[in-house]
Amino acid sequence: MSNNNVILRFDEVSFAYNETKIVLNEASFTVRNGSRVALMGQNGAGKTSLFNLILKQAQPTSGGIFLTPKDISVGIAKQVIAPELLDLTVREYYATTFVDVPYNLNKHIAKVLDAVQLKTDLEKKLRHHSGGQQARLLLAYSLLQDPDILLLDEPTNNLDQAGIDHLTGFLMTYQKTVIVISHDADFLNSFTDNVLYLDVNTHKVEQYAGTYLDVVQEIGLRLERERRQNARAEAEIKKQVAQAEVFAHKGGKLRLVAKKMRLAAAEAKENMVEVRQEDKTIRPFIIPVQSFPSDFNGKILELNQISLIKAGETEHHETNLVLRRDSHLLIAGPNGIGKTSFLQKLALGTAPGTTLNKDTRLGYYRQDFSTLDFEQTAYDSLLTAMAKPDEHTLRSTAAGFLLDGKILNNQIKNLSEGQKGLLSLARLVLIRPGLLLLDEPTNHINFRHLPIIAQALDKYQGALILVSHIPEFVSQIRIDETLDLGSL
Repeated sequence: MSNNNVILRFDEVSFAYNETKIVLNEASFTVRNGSRVALMGQNGAGKTSLFNLILKQAQPTSGGIFLTPKDISVGIAKQVIAPELLDLTVREYYATTFVDVPYNLNKHIAKVLDAVQLKTDLEKKLRHHSGGQQARLLLAYSLLQDPDILLLDEPTNNLDQAGIDHLTGFLMTYQKTVIVISHDADFLNSFTDNVLYLDVNTHKVEQYAGTYLDVVQEIGLRLERERRQNARAEAEIKKQVAQAEVFAHKGGKLRLVAKKMRLAAAEAKENMVEVRQEDKTIRPFIIPVQSFPSDFNGKILELNQISLIKAGETEHHETNLVLRRDSHLLIAGPNGIGKTSFLQKLALGTAPGTTLNKDTRLGYYRQDFSTLDFEQTAYDSLLTAMAKPDEHTLRSTAAGFLLDGKILNNQIKNLSEGQKGLLSLARLVLIRPGLLLLDEPTNHINFRHLPIIAQALDKYQGALILVSHIPEFVSQIRIDETLDLGSL
């Protein structure tokens, strides 16, 4: 539990990548030892950048960042494993934690893997683990450092419910300081006692005490009070301006009265409460379905066999599924059973026992965004998704997903994970697929966007295969059939 000792302090910290990409503007806040803090903010606000500042991987433009005592350690569980590390074995990956690798490294690894409930071969390469398993490997990596401050960047991404429950229980009993970035409201509310809100518009950090949902409610009430206060002020200002206009036309001393009234109205307008812009949400959208030839029989995909992994062994099971236009399939099962591998093989056309209509156009949302070319700009990525280039359609679609001109001109590798997710969704709209493959499309996405995304998927009229560990999200989407790999 927290105590009164401040372990981390930001003192009027400013940070920017360039003149147009400002992250912090004289931000000040404190974190007390043992506290559990949720770091909130819109996609692209700079939450991960703030973590980099704490880790000293970036330096502030001005202001100071103070750790007390100076020699405390900071560890992080990042959102994703860096692509250049994916060919390391588990043991090689964890060895990078140490300057001098201990002789009993395997013992240290076994301890942290047990803490995250993951069994794996230490000689297995990182890329051969599922998304959920990689999420646990990342958390275990941070625990191996035994840090005084633990930073968790979207730790529930790719985790099934059992994994989320275990992580929640672990954090509720964790004795050290934790700062968490997550868009999972229920997860955050279960253990946080403080909230830091990074405002994407003012670049300030607001600090609140209480659980996550308490703070969300408090912010909402404050906004409503400020709106009412400003509405009353606006009405009074309009009244004074109108009276000033009447007096100004009557001449004599009344003109002086009118002048004073105008000055008073202007001063009142300057003193109005600045209402913070709420987090924007993406616009409602539809994913258009491709046009099929006139002789199309409606059958898009036949699935006669599926492979899965149990106890480290590959199993093949016969199925008898046919996906037609406007049919939605949910693939369920625990982490590591092979859901992501199955979707990947479908996309590559290498899944055994499957027959895809040759005229079908695929829209594939990968949880690691590896279908994107990170060296491309976001603009070029959207352009290549279109059968016929159309500037107006491209920019209009991008704007609906909060991708403005500045973001479009950025290389994808410089976007936040949340922005990469929104870019991937915008690409699906422009691709106009006949078969939609979605692998954990809620990862990294602001929870405010999820009902809008669910609505678009619910209304999608092509064939859809969905993998998601978020029951509330799935419940908003029409599912015609469920294939539970765990029950095979």
